[in-house]
Amino acid sequence: MDARAAVPARRPVRGADGGPRGVVAAADGTVVVSWAAHEFELYFIQKHVGTKASFLAVVVGTQLPDALTKSFVYAADDTAHFHRGWPGVGFTHSLMFGVVVAALVLALTRSRGWALGILVGHWAHVLTDIADTAGVMLFFPFSTEPITISMWKHAAVEGRYGDAAAYYSSLGGVWDLFWLVVMLVFAWRTLTPSYFRAVVVPADPHVWGWLHRTFRLPERALLLIYQGLLFYGIGRMVTWFLYARFDARTPFEPFWGGPGYIAGNDISDAGLAEVLVRTVIGAVLFAGFLWLCWRTFGRRLWARGYDVPAAAEPLRAST
Repeated sequence: MDARAAVPARRPVRGADGGPRGVVAAADGTVVVSWAAHEFELYFIQKHVGTKASFLAVVVGTQLPDALTKSFVYAADDTAHFHRGWPGVGFTHSLMFGVVVAALVLALTRSRGWALGILVGHWAHVLTDIADTAGVMLFFPFSTEPITISMWKHAAVEGRYGDAAAYYSSLGGVWDLFWLVVMLVFAWRTLTPSYFRAVVVPADPHVWGWLHRTFRLPERALLLIYQGLLFYGIGRMVTWFLYARFDARTPFEPFWGGPGYIAGNDISDAGLAEVLVRTVIGAVLFAGFLWLCWRTFGRRLWARGYDVPAAAEPLRAST
């Protein structure tokens, strides 16, 4: 018997079209579901990378794991396995995927700032997703064992709205709030006009300059684009939390492994010892592969790249 059937009143209330009551989907039937922590992390990362990496590249990197796959995940028969496992699109949530994309960007653009930004942003997203019950294949293809701390349930099986309602009914919503607080306490200066002018723009003068020239955007408009991701994240966090409380009416269960009305969706049945062995082997092979790539072509590829002038200067306006 499905344990979830015991609490039907706590599940999202849906309209005649199968979607949630009172919510209108996009014309093509798709609804973008993502977690605000991925936006809040951006500014904390920015504080530490300074002019060494492009902020816009970090943004692209954080979106890479889900950008081209999440819409297909909700249509899959086994959503958790398709999203994070193999066969499936789980390879997008591996450290190797970030390395490959960053290497391609470096080879095509020679921009170290963009390559590093994409790598750091992608890895931040991947490491965050370890927290749900599906986990991530961190060392794919050397290990297909998912690594997870099972802090909250992977709930893509519930569909787009059900996924969001479950996330914001669990420690996932608390995790978003945690990152917002961390950003506001430790990285608030990254939001100031002086930081944007002294660090963010010099770290990627070509793209910000192109936006300025092409769309005739003044500095204030560019600053709003930069700051806008924060307000976008806050807006989504608040909206989804209110949806979960007052439309879907799911119970707020901020405990480890919640919410209770969702199945675990653990895509591995391996025991702890087996997980540790597979993970250690995968990590060693992954590290060895990176070392081999660096010795054979990575070092030359990096040497061919360039840094923006600001990257060689002391970090300004960051503390």
